[in-house]
Amino acid sequence: MPAPILTSIELLEFSYTRQGVAPHEKARAMLYSPGATSTLKARAIRIHTDAGIIGGYVGGNATEYAGIPQVAYALIGKNALAREAFYTTAKQALKQHARMGLSQIDMALWDIAGKYYDAPIYELLGEFRKDLPTYASTTPGDDHPDGLSTPEAYADFAEQCLEMGYPAYKIHTWREAPMSKHIAMLTAVAERVGGKMDLMLDPASTFMTFADAYKIGRACDDLGYLWLEDPYRDGGVSAFGHRKLRQMIRTPILQTEHVRGLEQHVDFIVADGTDFVRIDNDYDGGVTGVMKIAHASEGFGLDAELHAPGPTRRHVMAATRNTNYYELGLVHPKMGRAAPPIYLDGYSDELDAIDSNGNVQPPEKPGIGVEIDWAFIEKNQTDRTVFE
Repeated sequence: MPAPILTSIELLEFSYTRQGVAPHEKARAMLYSPGATSTLKARAIRIHTDAGIIGGYVGGNATEYAGIPQVAYALIGKNALAREAFYTTAKQALKQHARMGLSQIDMALWDIAGKYYDAPIYELLGEFRKDLPTYASTTPGDDHPDGLSTPEAYADFAEQCLEMGYPAYKIHTWREAPMSKHIAMLTAVAERVGGKMDLMLDPASTFMTFADAYKIGRACDDLGYLWLEDPYRDGGVSAFGHRKLRQMIRTPILQTEHVRGLEQHVDFIVADGTDFVRIDNDYDGGVTGVMKIAHASEGFGLDAELHAPGPTRRHVMAATRNTNYYELGLVHPKMGRAAPPIYLDGYSDELDAIDSNGNVQPPEKPGIGVEIDWAFIEKNQTDRTVFE
């Protein structure tokens, strides 16, 4: 069977509504808001081939999609299976654009490859395991009495996740709160479930100063947290700053969510800026890019931890030895995830998606392994661009 030739690339923007969630100005995030209805936007890509195989991916933000026109026309008429050639070309073409757009095209190309070879992506990569240990990753804290507004509420939710079977719990704390409240919350959670599940903290670069990061790091030391992630307002990019922090606290650091691609990740590792290596399919060059980083990390003896949930993340984790947990987030005791409802075949990354052992599994259909609801996306379409 001849290789499929790429004939057109289609970019779609669509809207959807979610209940119980609203943007919070001070938190700079979507937070639990009982009674609210929010209209949100999402994006998808479809790649068409002369063999009738269509590759699709839903995900990535508007900035990512703004980079795709830089490389789209160069793909038309090319072998849709030549992912490494595209990766190399796009790195050069998008060098001044942080490689934005590379990731989403790559994942749609992997979907084509899986459908061409009649196999899920993880089989093409090389299966390591199919049961993926999962942690509950909370939304940022809110200010509603029945939400994640108090240290006790975080501890209650941790207990709920433990009872459901989760082996680990990661906290996204309040974006604006006194340090004493953050430490009280870490303490309440550790006293309730410490020793029963792994605990992690991700302030999402919230804390204003290095001193704040040090204070929260010392609290994590005392309470036995597994890792501390992106603690302060450097934006998660200073290898030197995080090397200094590593020298001053015992809790392992997880960094590199906010640097992009293989080379910057390796530079961060060599600079001693992290203990765990964060990888993200949407930021780091799709499946092709994150597998390069995972293997490079393995060469340094480090673990690579996938950021955020989704089918392609499950495939990568299923083919990677040096990783610990699948991130199921962002979850909350009173609301569902803010993600669009775009899968048809029962695939879920909601709080109850784990099995009784606290695992999820990669989807088994060819390509990304799940059926995308293109009818829903087209019905709610707000913009469409085609390159052919």
